[in-house]
Amino acid sequence: MKIGEIIKNYRAEHRLSQRTFAAQCEVSNGYISMLEEGKNPKTGEPIIPSVGTLKKIASAMGMSLGTLVGKMDGGKSELAAEEIPLADNIFRVEMRKFPLIGEIACGEPIFADEDHESYIMASSEIHADFCLVAKGDSMSGARICDGDVVFIKKQPIVENGEIAAVIIGSEATLKRWYYYPDKKKLVLTPENASYEPFVYVGDELCEVRCIGKAVCFMSRL
Repeated sequence: MKIGEIIKNYRAEHRLSQRTFAAQCEVSNGYISMLEEGKNPKTGEPIIPSVGTLKKIASAMGMSLGTLVGKMDGGKSELAAEEIPLADNIFRVEMRKFPLIGEIACGEPIFADEDHESYIMASSEIHADFCLVAKGDSMSGARICDGDVVFIKKQPIVENGEIAAVIIGSEATLKRWYYYPDKKKLVLTPENASYEPFVYVGDELCEVRCIGKAVCFMSRL
């Protein structure tokens, strides 16, 4: 939720007027109104609260700043950047949206579900075109586990030994790619000894299409 939605919901739950809540936060009623609207009515620009203001709002709601930020979409993306204190060994990460194109199997291939309505926020330094959610454990040796988000750079072929997102018929899988053109042979190898490689030769290669190279993955703590 946006900070304005959080405030609205809190006020409704506690039956507080904007004026009363603003007084508890020690900010102006007009500022709370703008936060709830999500923009400055005069300029149309989005309202980005400072850390100091969020601390006051969190305190008025009886929660910590961390708890309040955790409820906000994108977390600190709604904080005024200049207000975020940084140590010498901490650097700001510029974020952008990556389309989430469904799930990809780390095991047996699964149906290639393309959900273009979802996005993942991640570092703009990731050179990828879209991302997929890994399902299964066949790539655990590459530290890609079930539920991890894998970022894919679109390309029709990858170098041998690289991890590729591959469509087989109407199904998708994530494996290490080994192609031998002189033998007309493709081997898709898992990173888990419990799984056998997929081998395609001759005309079987027509069923297989590389959609890109895995360039990064993101795990949940």
